[in-house]
Amino acid sequence: MRSSLERWRPLLWLAIAGFVGYALLVHWWWTAPMLALGDQIADVRDEELGLRMEGEQIPQLQARLAEVHQAEASNPGFLAEPDKDLATAALVQRLESDVRRVAPNPLACEITARTPIEAQSSDPYPRVTVQIRMRCDAAVLAQLMHSLESGSPQLFIDNLALNSMASYFGMGQSAADGRVDVVFDLYGYLRPTAPTASPNGVTGA
Repeated sequence: MRSSLERWRPLLWLAIAGFVGYALLVHWWWTAPMLALGDQIADVRDEELGLRMEGEQIPQLQARLAEVHQAEASNPGFLAEPDKDLATAALVQRLESDVRRVAPNPLACEITARTPIEAQSSDPYPRVTVQIRMRCDAAVLAQLMHSLESGSPQLFIDNLALNSMASYFGMGQSAADGRVDVVFDLYGYLRPTAPTASPNGVTGA
């Protein structure tokens, strides 16, 4: 039995030496890098598949985006003018038109100041704002506010401040009865611009 063990001992040492040699020379220098490269190739393939699937969705996304912009372009709530200067003039004309309609008597409501301002806003669309100062009968002023905010294009009123004209004329003066001095911001929104297509086919703002 001892002679049989001695006969197999060289083969055992040879196997151990072969395993150690593989671990030191083959596995770390060849097998491990190849396994890591295989993992990288699999990751690249997964990423390529994801990009390909996203690329296939681009036409649908572009079509949906075009529908949204078409709906925005036909929305009557936006100001019709292409820039802030023209839109500012249109806001003032709209105000003057509504004043004449709700107050045929010019003494019932008069515009005393019209001042374009650059109001700070977090709105996604460009805002056009004019600060207005008026002197109006209270009843006429209520009709005017309703007319401005319920018409088309849609306008908004902000920073409204009312002061009784009695403070200017003195209490008991009939000329001041029912009239108020009012200051407010009148604003609307410009229509969003259509997106432009970049050379690679991706639509941008």
